[in-house]
Amino acid sequence: MTVPNVSEGRDLATLEAIGRAFAPAHFLDLHTDPDHDRAVFSLAARQGDMAQALIGGARSAIARIDISAHTGIHPHVGALDVMPVVYLDEERRGAAIAEVLTAAGFIGEDLGVPVFLYGELAGGRTRAELRNGGPERLAARVASRELAPDFGPLHVDPQAGATLVAARRPLIAFNLVLAPPVSLETARAIAARIRESGSDGLPGVRALGLHLERQDLIQVSTNIEDHRSVRARDVLAAVERHHPVARAELVAPAPEAALAGWPPAVRLDMPPTIEALLDR
Repeated sequence: MTVPNVSEGRDLATLEAIGRAFAPAHFLDLHTDPDHDRAVFSLAARQGDMAQALIGGARSAIARIDISAHTGIHPHVGALDVMPVVYLDEERRGAAIAEVLTAAGFIGEDLGVPVFLYGELAGGRTRAELRNGGPERLAARVASRELAPDFGPLHVDPQAGATLVAARRPLIAFNLVLAPPVSLETARAIAARIRESGSDGLPGVRALGLHLERQDLIQVSTNIEDHRSVRARDVLAAVERHHPVARAELVAPAPEAALAGWPPAVRLDMPPTIEALLDR
């Protein structure tokens, strides 16, 4: 399966058009957020169809999204910001790598958007390293030859930006809404403590403290890189050691194992699990 992220979370007509362009992939789920100004598509495709689907979706996203007008709070560097192909076991790892590299090459060379690998395909380089400073900083690093894309031109278009590509195991992206009253400073302090580099750091956990103005919510937004080491309940417990959590939401389908032990007292808004969706 694949979970491409695009830097548009408000214009539903644009997202519907991009979603159709991901054919022949099968639609599983769509998560949108107007404050993040971001959408996450969850799609499944057979080997041989996945690259075609990603290329079609990329072409549509690049044509329809102008990141120079982006006003969301989520870190990003491109219209089609992140394009991971997800494998569930080692037997499917090679196929995932082949499909995503095929699509990455086409996006870079034919669509003219620089593509950067991250994760295991780039020796462990992270999205945060590439997003640091936003699209303007990435463009400056490429222009100065400090950084070169893995595919595509040696410049970053201000409208299309760049695309970050990986083949990886499932990543658990979920947001925890802190119970009011609470400040943005509190959320940022909690995020700094629980992320991998923090004083109470959880391995493979990325975290940000955010204020969602449109919904007037304070949120700790997290990614779990390896749910075999850290589950969603572990992140919840780490946050609740510092402040109560009102509710949580999954940004994309997750494996059943990642959600094991989630306490029923805390509401978790979520799509069906990966296993349930792929069994349809």
